[in-house]
Amino acid sequence: MSSTSTLTQPKRAAAANRFARVVNRLPAAPAGWVRPVLVANLVGEVGIVVTGGVVRLTGSGLGCTTWPECMPGSFTPVREDPTQFHDLIEFGNRTLTGVVGILAIATIWAVVTRWPQRTRMHVLAVAVLGGVLAQAVAGGITVRTGLNPWTVMFHFLMSMALVAVSTALVRGARDEESGPGDLLVHPLARRAAQATCVVGFAVLLLGTVVTGSGPHSGDAVTPARTGFDPRFVSWMHADLVMLFGGLVVATLLAVRLTATRPEPTRAWWWVLAVTVGQGVIGYVQYFTGLPEVLVILHMLGASLLVVTLTLGLLGTRTRPV
Repeated sequence: MSSTSTLTQPKRAAAANRFARVVNRLPAAPAGWVRPVLVANLVGEVGIVVTGGVVRLTGSGLGCTTWPECMPGSFTPVREDPTQFHDLIEFGNRTLTGVVGILAIATIWAVVTRWPQRTRMHVLAVAVLGGVLAQAVAGGITVRTGLNPWTVMFHFLMSMALVAVSTALVRGARDEESGPGDLLVHPLARRAAQATCVVGFAVLLLGTVVTGSGPHSGDAVTPARTGFDPRFVSWMHADLVMLFGGLVVATLLAVRLTATRPEPTRAWWWVLAVTVGQGVIGYVQYFTGLPEVLVILHMLGASLLVVTLTLGLLGTRTRPV
């Protein structure tokens, strides 16, 4: 054993003791509350993606002209034109960030008091709160850069990461111990699941490029665009979706043939169902001129795809979190 590791062990033990003392001072979360809190946190993360989409589709991205204030000198909207609603929509979305932050704090409380020894769950819970705070800053940068499409993309992808982490917490709440446990599928099936998740991220990434190149930039007055040809990036996105769909089917077959329990197969059926739904919505919205309702449904579908992919990957093991 190296001298460095020998020196760090007492420090780790001391840190663990300090953490235990802090946790012991907190009121314990009732067992019946923990899972509802984690589900509420996940719903909040998905919900703010949808409300962010409403902001974008109504051209309200700069309804609040600055950050952290809404208007210069005021943290709330100043109603100069009662016929306009953009400031109220953007302010409402910002207010929801506070709600999501409260849910993130409640998540930490629920996790650390229910499972004081599950470090992996603690890390995920803290990551949610850190992500919410980072998202608030990213939102401010997005406003101050005039809804630069690249910052908007980053803002959205961070939301997808928070959805994935929140989903992992919900899945982890099923177990009383952390893993990783035993594989429930053949190792090659798990690798197929991992590859599918990687391509799924690429699909989301290219989807943000499509949105940033299209008509729904987020501001009704000074639209910001990537400069790419919308038709070209849309078809690139569609091609990648076809690859992704093929991988989903292949992974489902591999899991179905090798799974030792029904959970992995059930999870990947859900991935396939959401993928098909997303594909249908995507093609319909493209050929019907991107109606706002379908775009919102597509954003909701993106969040649900992240949820199902996360559960699909985690479902290949026992005690995955």
